[in-house]
Amino acid sequence: MDLSSIRAPVRDDLAAVDALILRRLQSDVVLINQIGHYIVGSGGKRLRPLLVLLAARACGYQGAHHIDMAAIVEFIHTATLLHDDVVDGSELRRNRETANAVWGNEASVLVGDFLYSRAFEMMVDVGQMRVMDVLAHATNRISEGEVLQLLNTHDPDTTETRYMEVIERKTATLFEAGARLGAVLAETPKKTEDALASYGLNLGIAFQLVDDALDYGSDQETIGKNIGDDLAEGKPTLPVIRAMAVGSEQQRDILRKAIETGGREQIDQVGAAIVATQALEYTATLAQSHAQSARDALSVLPESDYRQALLTTADFAVSRTY
Repeated sequence: MDLSSIRAPVRDDLAAVDALILRRLQSDVVLINQIGHYIVGSGGKRLRPLLVLLAARACGYQGAHHIDMAAIVEFIHTATLLHDDVVDGSELRRNRETANAVWGNEASVLVGDFLYSRAFEMMVDVGQMRVMDVLAHATNRISEGEVLQLLNTHDPDTTETRYMEVIERKTATLFEAGARLGAVLAETPKKTEDALASYGLNLGIAFQLVDDALDYGSDQETIGKNIGDDLAEGKPTLPVIRAMAVGSEQQRDILRKAIETGGREQIDQVGAAIVATQALEYTATLAQSHAQSARDALSVLPESDYRQALLTTADFAVSRTY
């Protein structure tokens, strides 16, 4: 399954979003242009802005502010990527060198700040306090998630509950905000707005669960980053947490040491423990459960090509290999 069928109902809207992103990336500081264009043009799925567009159209919105909202959400997401790669020391994303690997940490952090501030300039242009409220809350929650993840790093006693709290804030919050904004723009009843937010939140959780499984169950060329990056950074994601919970004492010792020390030296042993304990299947089952919750939330919407595309997005989130 690819994204082409999901994008089809909003193809023209997506083109307008891309044009707006390029226009609002412009700065008279050359390095900002270089790094901004490098990461925005690096071949991402554009799933978050796509979600804004589909949610707005599925709720019957006929205006043009969904284009602005989609671009804003993409700028916020791009800023978090720039900052994440610096914090994590990542060198590869989407099969390309990360911006910090090319230009250095200082430039990446500062351009991430520029993208955040540009996003808030664009929110002001839209002129809706509710939009500002949703996105200001979302950016705070994302930052909280980053700090919580930092606290979990190299901690082999991280629980599944603590892990889920991180991915809900760090990843799913922006999905939730994007879907909610579509309903806000369409001025839907609160029940519909909350349902769209639930859809986005569960979709984002499912998406991140699959991402974390792919870090152990795919290959570098397919997923576009180094295999075992999470382990190398000492991040205890669900496949490892589950393997520790149900594995043998020997497997737990291997996993504990790998989380405490980081690096890829024990990636083969860690991978073997994850396979033996069926931790990837456990992660996939949980992802499927959240994807179904996302689908169920869409029952408040009338039938349309946009609603169907949102349903298909939930299918894509858990069936993808990249």
